[in-house]
Amino acid sequence: MRAGFVYDDIYLKHDYLDHPERKERLISIVNHLEKAGLMKEVLRISPRRATPEEVALNHDPAYIQEIHDFCTAGGGFLDPDTYATPDSYDVALTAVGGVLEAIDRLRKGEVDTVFCAIRPPGHHAEYAKAMGFCLFNNIAVGAHYLRKGGVEKVFIIDFDAHHGNGTQRSFYEDDAVFYFSTHEYPFYPGTGGPKERGAGKGEGFTLNVPMQAGAGDEDYLPVYEKLLPKVVREFSPDFMLVSAGYDLHSDDPLTYLNVSTEGIRRIVRSILSLSKELGIPSLFALEGGYNLRALGESVVATVEEMLSS
Repeated sequence: MRAGFVYDDIYLKHDYLDHPERKERLISIVNHLEKAGLMKEVLRISPRRATPEEVALNHDPAYIQEIHDFCTAGGGFLDPDTYATPDSYDVALTAVGGVLEAIDRLRKGEVDTVFCAIRPPGHHAEYAKAMGFCLFNNIAVGAHYLRKGGVEKVFIIDFDAHHGNGTQRSFYEDDAVFYFSTHEYPFYPGTGGPKERGAGKGEGFTLNVPMQAGAGDEDYLPVYEKLLPKVVREFSPDFMLVSAGYDLHSDDPLTYLNVSTEGIRRIVRSILSLSKELGIPSLFALEGGYNLRALGESVVATVEEMLSS
């Protein structure tokens, strides 16, 4: 596959001393990719700044203004976990814009798959609420952008260790966007039980596969190599979006899962093989992952699979 890579140094400006979600995460990713010789193999894509109107495809305009005003006033903590700095509003708009720019490149056929090395992450952000390190929901805005642009069906895969409550809520009553998640459960944010399957016309278009603490490759790989292909083929999407959270790794300090780097590689390989089989684009956007070495190695494995698929 022809693989793209979205990154810009602006993403380093959202930073708070000693917070787990810090700029060193992206620095580690870039350093690992450069050391592996992969940066010269991918198409480098510069993100654009999303407009507030684009962000409003998924968020309350009053909330978007609230984040703007909060950052302009100097920032601080929006909840016990989620910070914003004076630069965070612009950084968050550019995180969303990184996904939108990648979508445009994919739809033009310039690349087949893209990895978006963006931050802050997004999948916990709800319609009018920041939480879980997230300000705007990058993947959810991307899915709405695709639908507005004429794409009929979008499949979202979320393999972050934490359930993407914000993304699920955005499409819970929607039959055109399928949300599929594996995550540690019960765990933060408390959502993502197996009975949460969608509502109204969206019933049956949300599928949560909760994992117990300690779950490893032997638990994850059957889900991604057997269950996921069946679900994706039945839904037959036109586009695939992936919330790529690497805190499922056994070495992650914030979670209690036990997936190896090789296990992550096989998860990514299965997703990419489905994308190739169906002839549809795939986009991976960074979510969690807080052990810098494990994060860097996992993204290297992801990009290697992108290039070899």
